[in-house]
Amino acid sequence: MPEGDTVYRTARRLNEALSGSVLTVCDIRVPQFATVDLTGQTVRNVVSRGKHLLTRVGETTIHTHLKMEGSWRVFAAGERWSRPGWQARIVLGTAEWTAVGFQLGLVEVLPTVEEDGAVGYLGPDILSPEWDAGEAMRRMLAAPEVPIGVALIDQRNIAGLGTVFRNEVLFLRGVMPERPVGEVDDLPAMIGLAHRLILANRDRADRVTTGNLRRGERTWVSHRERQPCRRCGTPIRKGSLGPDVLSERDTYFCPACQR
Repeated sequence: MPEGDTVYRTARRLNEALSGSVLTVCDIRVPQFATVDLTGQTVRNVVSRGKHLLTRVGETTIHTHLKMEGSWRVFAAGERWSRPGWQARIVLGTAEWTAVGFQLGLVEVLPTVEEDGAVGYLGPDILSPEWDAGEAMRRMLAAPEVPIGVALIDQRNIAGLGTVFRNEVLFLRGVMPERPVGEVDDLPAMIGLAHRLILANRDRADRVTTGNLRRGERTWVSHRERQPCRRCGTPIRKGSLGPDVLSERDTYFCPACQR
């Protein structure tokens, strides 16, 4: 699933293309909202909230989530799309640009004043200028028995952090994913590192946590199962974590460097 940095860049691209322009096309291909027509209204802005996208048109918000398969693409008006039309869930067009949401995992339309009902449960957005590390820590410590590897990617604690950054942060801090939150030494330092890592990557498509931009050298443990640890040479492992299937995916760690 795309993480907060990917969604942040998507929101920025959509905002650059659509913000301040009048919609000439509004085609929502989801049965529940297929009759919604926002043509003639002005796009106020497009923002990310964790892994969620909020496109505000007039007094209406289009709430979308990429989930596993989704993506937004922006084309010049009249340009041929790069993906087949049957994959499009929503099409928003202006005189200059056409934004197409392909295979989106979630599409809903609601009054902007009701946005909190859709995304209000989320924790502090790790890429927001109003990022609140203290609130993120408070939420995590409210359930000290939860494994830190689960707590870090629980969007109710930190909105936008995903498995790649979770794996990298835990490796750099030397902590095994299953350690309970309440037993983690210096939780503020871990949360601070997570913020710095994702902030450093928000403007580039290729995530780098090692400082090495070469292909295959960009991460410490993520997607490196059975490859030698870059620090100690021990084979990296991939394991399961937590009862929720979403939290079990892509858990990578070094059994020697992490305790």
